[in-house]
Formats: sequence, C-alpha cells, structure tokens
Amino acid sequence: MRNVLVLLAAVAGVAAAQDAPKDAPKETPSLEEILSRVARNQAKTLDARTGYVYNQSQLLRMIRGNHQVAREEHRDYVVTPKDRGFDKKLAHFEGKYESHGEYTAFDKPGYHHKSLDLDADLLESFSEDMTDDHSSRDGIGHDLFPLTYHQQLKYDFKLEGARIWEGREVYRLSFQPKPKSVHIEDGAIWKGEALIDALEYQPVQVQTQMVWKMPLAVKTLLGTNISGLGFTVTYGRIAEGVWFPVSYGGEFKFRGVFFYERTATISLRNTNFQRTDVTSHIAYATGQ
Repeated sequence: MRNVLVLLAAVAGVAAAQDAPKDAPKETPSLEEILSRVARNQAKTLDARTGYVYNQSQLLRMIRGNHQVAREEHRDYVVTPKDRGFDKKLAHFEGKYESHGEYTAFDKPGYHHKSLDLDADLLESFSEDMTDDHSSRDGIGHDLFPLTYHQQLKYDFKLEGARIWEGREVYRLSFQPKPKSVHIEDGAIWKGEALIDALEYQPVQVQTQMVWKMPLAVKTLLGTNISGLGFTVTYGRIAEGVWFPVSYGGEFKFRGVFFYERTATISLRNTNFQRTDVTSHIAYATGQ
C-alpha cells in the first residue's frame, strides 16, 4: 500500500441468512479469546496453504472521471504457495487502452503506449501492492486486514455480536487504529469489520476503509487528493483448518495535477484449489 501512495505523490509532483448448524457454539467467548484464537489460526492456516496450488483471475481497471474505461487488464495466474512467499506464473493476459475514442489491445502487463503513461504505471503498482506481497502466501498484504498478532497490536477491536453467514455462525468484530497510531509507515491506516467463523476461528470476510487523510498542504499545493480507498476479502474453507481468500476487491479515487482524475478498481478470484504432490499439474484452458 505504501508504494501506491508514494507513486501517487510522485505523479502529483509531475449474506443470505440460514439456520445455524447444530454444532454451533452456545456461548459467545470474550473478545480477547476470539482475537487470540484468530491470531494463532492465521499462522496455522498459512502453513497449511503450502499444500495447495490454485488459479487466480484478476480484473484491473482505470476509469476516468466521465466513467469511461481508460485501461483494462485481465490476468490469469497459476499460484503455488511456498514456505516463504509464493510462486505465481502468468498463464493468460488480455489488455486494452483507450485513446481518441478507440480501444487498442496489448498483450503484456506494464505495456506503455506513450512515454508518460500514468495509467500503466499506477495500475501496475496497484496490482503489485494489492496482490504480490511476498511476505504473505497469498499475495494479499497483512497490513490490509489486521488479524495477525502483530497487526492486532495496532488496532482497537470491538465485539459487535454474532450472526449467521452462509449457514455458519460468525462473530462480528469492528476495528479501528489505536488513538494517535494512524501512520502510513506501519500500515495502521484502516477501519472496518471482520466476520470470524465461530467453530474454526478463521476470518470469513473482512471489509476495510482507509482512515488516513492526505495532509491539507499536499492537497492544496500539489492539487492531489485520494479518496474512497477500501477493500473487501472473502475467505473459503478448502479443508479442515485450511482457509484461502477466494475473492478480493477494492477501489480508490484520486485527482492529480493537469486534470488527471481516475478511479482504480481491482477484482480478484481464486479457484480450482488442488493438493500438491509430485504429479500435480494445473493450468487454464487454452483460449481462456
């Protein structure tokens, strides 16, 4: 996330409810117990993910202030989590950009159709920051969804109650940065809500919204503003104790100098999870 904000500064300078399962917990545990168990299980599920390979589809767009798509990219990957980080191989790519009322196709990420192509630079940085964090095993940065032990220390949480989400009981937690701790440097810039599975203490959905505000001096002197930055990630249970992010989406809006105004959006889906072994092979169908 820091890279996107730094790049923007550089640019400026130039649930359906169902019946609860029978084995759902009868008593709601304390907030402290929920957070502790979630933190422990976050570490466990990261280790378990190394036993799977899966497909990832991304749709990225840069949209002008008049709602016209300026640039669009479809990316398909095969992803293999590792003990540290992950391997991600591009299996298919389609892109297009708009210029003078016409769309032109291109066939590789990062393609520039002019010497100063801000859409290309920002969209590539957006994809890298939001989906290629190699300190994780799914590419999604831990600082975006603060449920690991170290990220929890930066936030205040509140237990809002329990509900049924897709047939499973979940606990609803809200969170926001601790007072005077909203800093880009350590990533504590989000507020939001998390739904926690009541049986396995894994997140099933997390929604965030950025609370950090660009300093007025920057907005005034450089003519730049960022707003509407927020993300939603939904997790799926692949096997007992193994949960993966299965969908992920978000957008932000910004205005820069020279009347440059864009909304950047990302939509990601992970599918076709398979256990890995010496004969494992996974790929997208030809022509997809």
